[in-house]
Amino acid sequence: MAQLTAIVKQLKKERDRLERQLHGMNAALVAFASVYSGAKPSRKRRKLSVAARKRIASAQRARWAKIKGQRNSVPIASKRTMSASTRRRIAAAQRARWAKFRTKRDKKSS
Repeated sequence: MAQLTAIVKQLKKERDRLERQLHGMNAALVAFASVYSGAKPSRKRRKLSVAARKRIASAQRARWAKIKGQRNSVPIASKRTMSASTRRRIAAAQRARWAKFRTKRDKKSS
């Protein structure tokens, strides 16, 4: 019976130790959660009046209009075109290259 009492006393002592460790772990988890939750301390945002937002929007529209106006005033270079004879010469050269490639390929496969 004395042994049984000693065992129960030892188990209670172990349970108390584990409870203290769990309490410490819970405290650590709460501390980490508050630090690393990703939520930054909220800072009060300044509120703009409707009139202020309208002034800002109007100024931005004016800046865009100025930029677009400058862009439109610069003449856009027209696309370069080639003459029909130059186009025919390039096409003939390309056909010749493909013909050469096909003859080499046919010789390899034979």
